[in-house]
Amino acid sequence: MEYRRLGRTDVQVSAICLGTMTWGRQNTEAEGHAQMDYALERGVNFWDTAEMYAIPPIEESYGSTERIISTWFESRGSRDKVVLASKAIGRAPGGFGWIREGQARLDRDNLVRAVEDSLSRLKTDYIDLYQFHWPDRTTARFGARGYKGGDDAEATPIEETLRAADDLVRSGKVRFIGLSNESPWGTMTFLRLADQLGLPRVVSVQNAYNLLNRSYEDGLAEVSVREQAGLLAYSPLAAATLTGKYLDGAVPPGTRRALDHRKSRYDKVNADPAVRAYLDIAKRHGLDPAHLALAFVNRQPFVTSNIIGATSMEHLKTNIDSIEINLSEEVLKEIEDVHERLPNPCP
Repeated sequence: MEYRRLGRTDVQVSAICLGTMTWGRQNTEAEGHAQMDYALERGVNFWDTAEMYAIPPIEESYGSTERIISTWFESRGSRDKVVLASKAIGRAPGGFGWIREGQARLDRDNLVRAVEDSLSRLKTDYIDLYQFHWPDRTTARFGARGYKGGDDAEATPIEETLRAADDLVRSGKVRFIGLSNESPWGTMTFLRLADQLGLPRVVSVQNAYNLLNRSYEDGLAEVSVREQAGLLAYSPLAAATLTGKYLDGAVPPGTRRALDHRKSRYDKVNADPAVRAYLDIAKRHGLDPAHLALAFVNRQPFVTSNIIGATSMEHLKTNIDSIEINLSEEVLKEIEDVHERLPNPCP
């Protein structure tokens, strides 16, 4: 396993991060435990979760993933071997009515309560990396194209969020903070205020990044490199779309698309042509399609860790094995040729 520095801290995290969002819906507690056992054996020391997991999010499974992690910690006694990341949701008008009475925000009261609740579910005294799952303000995210603006009168000021985070860090309940589903403006504003006011500096940005969505490269990649706030890449397989399982409108039983009532951000007009092109590259070069997609993410200089997830042990092993795959210059050129023809079909 390869390890990389988390921001400007002295913490080294594995280049592969174990995503956990299926535990509690698509995976049982026992399956989650087996995945954590195997990942740790393979040198993966970085787990990512969130208060709202399992996914797809419903009230009945809220917090289930954190509870499954807690029972693994208790049974294995391995809390000190894991760099644990979790998240608090931002403002979601009309959604998540079961989270803090539908009034979730990134203000002080909400963040304190969110951290306390996560610590209780996780049965731990601290969270290594605490991330803001999405901004309170209006942004282009979750597949939206372009910034449309909007009324941000109810948005929590970033300074207030940072000051609340500072209290959590000083209390020892959180070690570091990170962003998620953020924009270049938002990331730089967090960094500027932290430097100006002596508040915690974000160490990472968790955004979607994959062969169907390379929009991170257009602005945030430079921020990650210059400011040492690396990408934690989620959906590196475009929610399994890059395996080809959803081609031609297929929705296999038991898959996330079969369970999720929301339209997938990877169900877009140019998705199938791009997926077919990447599958063709993999086939001609004798590569597993998952290895092609994941190895591409692993090699990017702005990526701190690649968040992989799996509903089966077979897929988990394949995904972790991607750290051993080096893509040839020929393969990389062919990937760029596809990207030139079909850029970011699924932002």
